[in-house]
Amino acid sequence: MKENVFDVLMYLFENYMDGGPELSTDQKQLTVELAEAGFRKGEIRKAFRWLEGLAASRSRQETDPVRAHPAALRHYTGAEARKLNAECRGFLLFIEASGVLDAHARELVIERVMALDLEEISVEQLKWVLLMVLGNQTGQEHAQALLEDLVFDGVQGYLH
Repeated sequence: MKENVFDVLMYLFENYMDGGPELSTDQKQLTVELAEAGFRKGEIRKAFRWLEGLAASRSRQETDPVRAHPAALRHYTGAEARKLNAECRGFLLFIEASGVLDAHARELVIERVMALDLEEISVEQLKWVLLMVLGNQTGQEHAQALLEDLVFDGVQGYLH
């Protein structure tokens, strides 16, 4: 089996964070369960670090909100542009322009994408990262519901 950290995160999201059983705070037990499901321990550790980074970003948000001018345009670094291709960047722009994502949440999404051990991500993977980030923030239930419609219904029509 050749899973990566993203596959572990998807498994956790689908089985523990999206209305399933509560995510266990006992990482040892959860590691055993994930290993039994076929994931390698190294990838499991990376997934836990990724989730810890997500939790840390939530606490930073509460103390350091991003204040972006409504007409501001996000410029991507070379590394960000390589990992987030034009289609992904267009989707982020579409989601932000639609009001589903604010500037701070966009920055959290980009931070969490950059923390993934992948060279490039697809729009489908980006949608799942968006769901995980919005699901970790309080007061984002409406935005998360709109994004779930995009993810699960496969709505197209955003800019490239």
